[in-house]
Amino acid sequence: MAMVDRPPVQTGREDAAPRRVRRRRVFYIPGYDPIHPRRYRELYRKEGADQAAMSGYEIALSPKQGGGAYGWHVGATVDGEAVQADIDVLVWSDIVRGSMSQSIPATYWQMIRTAFAYIASGTLRRLMWLRKGPVIAALYPVGMLLLQLGLAVLAGLVVAGLLLRGIEAGLGLAGWGLGPMVPFVRWPVALVVLVLALRWFKRQDGRFFAYYLMHDYAYSARWGGANPPELEARMAAFSDTIAAALETDADEVLVVGHSSGAHLAVSILADLIRAGRVRAGGPALGFLSLGQVIPMVSFLPRADRLRADLAYLSASDALAWVDVSAPGDGCSFALCDPVAVSGVAPEGKRWPLVMSAAFTQSLSPARWKALRWRFFRLHFQYLCAFDAPLDYDYFQITAGPLTLRDRYAARKPAKSRIDVPASKYTSMAA
Repeated sequence: MAMVDRPPVQTGREDAAPRRVRRRRVFYIPGYDPIHPRRYRELYRKEGADQAAMSGYEIALSPKQGGGAYGWHVGATVDGEAVQADIDVLVWSDIVRGSMSQSIPATYWQMIRTAFAYIASGTLRRLMWLRKGPVIAALYPVGMLLLQLGLAVLAGLVVAGLLLRGIEAGLGLAGWGLGPMVPFVRWPVALVVLVLALRWFKRQDGRFFAYYLMHDYAYSARWGGANPPELEARMAAFSDTIAAALETDADEVLVVGHSSGAHLAVSILADLIRAGRVRAGGPALGFLSLGQVIPMVSFLPRADRLRADLAYLSASDALAWVDVSAPGDGCSFALCDPVAVSGVAPEGKRWPLVMSAAFTQSLSPARWKALRWRFFRLHFQYLCAFDAPLDYDYFQITAGPLTLRDRYAARKPAKSRIDVPASKYTSMAA
């Protein structure tokens, strides 16, 4: 896939004085994650302290002020400027858990349907034009589940065979034989062992991630890229929450979408802006997408709504959208402009500003060596400390004195980004 260099993204405030932030509201939208959101608070606490120590600023967490979503309060002093930030996690882990409550046979049926959805539509082949890493990650659960099934079948046959030999040996000493009873002994034993082996593999999924990833990809594939009704309802509630923050005296409202959370954020923000809920003279609105996997959804046949939202958001001046990824993250479509590769870039496209977190440069050689093959950990590195951050620092973005727009006003897009249309499906909702 060709990679094209373009001029810097124009943010609309290049000549304006930077807007100083004293109070910020941050809304974090996780990816497809069934875990309680407290993990994000603890990650922010630990990694924020590490980054502050390495970069020479102060940051401290305290309990969330007020009601609403799960979150925490941050007080920071960066370059001598004090900033207060309230960070909320927009929770949809209950929907994720509900979609994962599948039996073992149902999961294998999911695997067949999902593989068919991506292969028969031609989507898988086109995704491979962009980045092979996330496609391999998508194929991993299929391969692992098939391997587990094969090993379970083999275990069943081996155990049944050994058991039959033992029984035949014992009966032989007594002058008896199994004869025609062999099939009635072998297959039930083999089936019991197969079921027990598959259940063991499922209990060990915290190590293998086969079921988790299969449910993840199946969730979007089942609806062909459209959002199921329960998710649409939750996104509407998220939109209301963000709209309420835009009515406060905060200096900036920042939405962070990580992994699958990025494509939810695209539609939530597009709805918000279309509805006229971003008032002139109100808080600056920023959107930070991290480690996005948007093409996994936008390339599907029925993702009309997402494609329309991508096109709309990319031309809006009501927000600033910065997309951060890294080639070292094999689980994301690194440096792929999600609007352009989806084939829906409009005239006057402004966003996103695609930039790299540059893991190999911003992590020390020792840390990079330790993390290089820990693919899932690297997928969360955007939320963590860097030994030598270049121009990406998650904690300064969420708790520093500059808005997202001003922080990257002069930043050029990554030269190695991919911005060539690749999707077979480009239809958009009316």
